[in-house]
Amino acid sequence: MKFEMYHENYNVSDLDRSIAFYRAAFGLEPSRHIDAEDGSFKIVYMTNPESTFMLELTWLRAHPEKYDLGETEFHLAFRTDDFDGAHAKHAAMGCICFENPSMGIYFVEDPDGYWLEVVPA
Repeated sequence: MKFEMYHENYNVSDLDRSIAFYRAAFGLEPSRHIDAEDGSFKIVYMTNPESTFMLELTWLRAHPEKYDLGETEFHLAFRTDDFDGAHAKHAAMGCICFENPSMGIYFVEDPDGYWLEVVPA
């Protein structure tokens, strides 16, 4: 029996803003979407050519405000072949929220408060 990581879901308060952030910060593009017939939710799967893993962004009409993420003791990690370039890009975007130089990593925060780790290849 084998298991492949397929996707991770983040609920977001503003779908367009989140799509724009993940496009700018990580080069992710919408690959498919699901829209509820009654307009109660929208799901957009974000991907890039470097991986088959998808980030699922879910917007719920009944929950327009940011979600309570508690202690945010979870995160999604991105590995990059240009760590210094990625760091400069994210610093210019103003989204770096924590750095750990001794471990050689940093975190960015998306518009809803989710932390995303950036690690060198």
